[in-house]
Amino acid sequence: MSLAQQIKNNPTLKRLALLSLMPRNQARPRLWVKLFLNPLKHKKGKGSLIRRNTRMDVLPFNGFSLGINSTIEDYTVVNNGMGDVKIGDGVRVGLSNVIIGPVEIGNNIIIAQHVVMSGLNHGYEDINVPIRLQPCTTSKIIIEDDCWIGANAVITAGVKIGKHSIVAAGSVITKDVPPYSIVGGNPAKILKQYNSHTQSWEKVINKEPTKIIAA
Repeated sequence: MSLAQQIKNNPTLKRLALLSLMPRNQARPRLWVKLFLNPLKHKKGKGSLIRRNTRMDVLPFNGFSLGINSTIEDYTVVNNGMGDVKIGDGVRVGLSNVIIGPVEIGNNIIIAQHVVMSGLNHGYEDINVPIRLQPCTTSKIIIEDDCWIGANAVITAGVKIGKHSIVAAGSVITKDVPPYSIVGGNPAKILKQYNSHTQSWEKVINKEPTKIIAA
């Protein structure tokens, strides 16, 4: 068993390790972790940019990568405490986004302002324990290549947004979005889909996004 696995399996060692990496009751890393550990663990592609006022709550025990020529704008929060955050090439992450792993973002994606995507959920089932003290669960969010996520959208855990799809501003995405679709609303429904036969975007009436089941 590796040292990392031993620490994860021992509550006392795990607590001490976490305390050495980040201050008590805080999600952000200590300065020494930010300056010395994270650069060794995490990847930042050529020509990529993380603005000065971005809050990078990333730790070395999970992955973070930012692809070539990608930008994360000011006041965005990126957190990999519960899972990897992977951002591809040519991605524009707008002002004041919240990205909580596990999240995988493809290439050439536009993410507008005030978008929230979180790959974790808080446990609530035991009514005798405060929700904040119950175990969290995670399910990865996947955004495939060439998508546009509109301002103030919310993307929930476990959702997959298919290639070249558009999420309208203010939408709440709770189910998978098929490729080449435009969705909007709360909860989001499919508004248009691309028809390869007519080579046009066609309206869809009262159709909700469907969960995509891998073969």
